[in-house]
Amino acid sequence: MFAIVRTGGKQYRVAAGDKIVVEKMDGEAGATVALGDVLFAGNDGEAQSTDGLSVSARIIAQARGEKVIVFKKRRRHNYRRRNGHRQYHTILEILSVGGEHKQAKQAEAPVEAHAPAATDA
Repeated sequence: MFAIVRTGGKQYRVAAGDKIVVEKMDGEAGATVALGDVLFAGNDGEAQSTDGLSVSARIIAQARGEKVIVFKKRRRHNYRRRNGHRQYHTILEILSVGGEHKQAKQAEAPVEAHAPAATDA
């Protein structure tokens, strides 16, 4: 199942397990947020109802984007200004779309048999 959500004035197509970069959102890394502004939802090529549908996501990190240089110049007036700007953004991992929940893939160490403790005789 996938959904199209709107956040930060932009629209994103998301499915469970996707990672997206959105405009700055409140919250610490590891917190769970709900994206409630669902514009469209689909499953196996068919449209689904978006009534009461929300997308659950986990904040991976709060970061800043690449620097954008703003340069202003007026010819023949000795006017030059150079500024830089780095936009704040939030990296999200989509946990579930509606009721569908996809577990994050985690590499688990195999459980070893209990080894007897070494004894000093």
